[in-house]
Formats: sequence, C-alpha cells, structure tokens
Amino acid sequence: MPQHKYPDKAPPADRRLQVIAGIVLLLPMIALVPVGWYARTTPKLGAFPFFIWYQMALVFFCVICTSIAYALVKKARPPVPFQPADAPTTQDGEV
Repeated sequence: MPQHKYPDKAPPADRRLQVIAGIVLLLPMIALVPVGWYARTTPKLGAFPFFIWYQMALVFFCVICTSIAYALVKKARPPVPFQPADAPTTQDGEV
C-alpha cells in the first residue's frame, strides 16, 4: 500500500466551524439539564405524559444536532489530497 508523501501535513482546520459544531453538540445536553422544565405530566400527548414525549423528541433533536455537527466538522477539515511517496512531482501540476 503506498504511503502518503507527507503523512503529518494536513491543511489547517476552520476553527470557527469547529466551535459552532461544539455549540451545536452542547444544545441537547443543555436541554436535559433543567429537569424542572420537563418533569411534569401535563400536557399529555395521547396516553404519554409530557416527560416521556419530551425525552422522545429529544432523541430526534440529538440526531439532528449530531448530523449538523458532523457536516460542520467535515467542512472544517478539508481532505488531504493523496499523493503517493513514489509519485513523480512536477512544477506545473502536470502528471
């Protein structure tokens, strides 16, 4: 398997997008902390008290936040173009 020519060199990551991704991941945790907000039985959704359907809605909210954070981190860290160590290098970018 060919090795990358410069395996320890990666393009710099966009810190702003990484910070935004971290904040997006904090939102579901912040929504769980104040138990007094959702530790009640009313309003009911069918036979389910508020506590149960709040928790279920939070599962979907976590999925959405995780997906957004994943997309932000992928955008913040551009892929390193693969160039094998034994590939010839040219000055004009021609192969």
